[in-house]
Amino acid sequence: MILHKLVAHHLKHKDDAYFYLLQAQDAIRWLEQSGVALGKGTRVLDLGCGHGVFGSELVKKGCQVTFADEENYLLPELAGAPFRQINIDKEDVSKLGSYDLVICSNVLEHLAKPVDFINAVKNILTPSGVLYLSWTNWLSIWGGHEFSPFHYLGRNRGHLIYDKVVGGKRKHTPYVNLFPTYIGEILGIIRRNPNLRVVKIAPRYYTEFSFLMHIPVVREFLAWNCALLIGKK
Repeated sequence: MILHKLVAHHLKHKDDAYFYLLQAQDAIRWLEQSGVALGKGTRVLDLGCGHGVFGSELVKKGCQVTFADEENYLLPELAGAPFRQINIDKEDVSKLGSYDLVICSNVLEHLAKPVDFINAVKNILTPSGVLYLSWTNWLSIWGGHEFSPFHYLGRNRGHLIYDKVVGGKRKHTPYVNLFPTYIGEILGIIRRNPNLRVVKIAPRYYTEFSFLMHIPVVREFLAWNCALLIGKK
């Protein structure tokens, strides 16, 4: 469980590089425990990579990592690393090629068309490849990001009430760059897709409580972040 570490660090330093490093290292631990091969010869796509913190940890494992995002914000130490520019909402991800492991961390809730992305996943996975999909579901305590917990007051007005009560600079606006997503809804999309299957599911920051993800409704509130392993049928 790393939730307490993340909360403590965020209170002092916000979401700096180390904040995401903690998440990446813990996610990689879960991937390895789940039987995902990481090492020399493993082709990885860090999709929606941001500064590339997650992918850089996989590089240390010996993986061949390609980074992809709308803009190149890679850390200085990743200068020269393979990078592909793409807008996931507007472009066909299949142009990126196919990989043994695709990482899509903290991206899904910022997509206007998450269904289109999930249905296109089969095109970027090798036959035995898997997608690590992790995102903050809307009904979690952090579903509204910086204006949480005001998001519980409604998708159309919670952030506006936050502005009046708290004020300050706000990064996210519902249906502009933050889209309400639900675990049950995403699972339904995957299960209805004839080409995809759910390999494993857990609350990302406390994966030992994976049983929570099998309880409808409850999981929407108790999972701060949903972690999914998705493979091809």
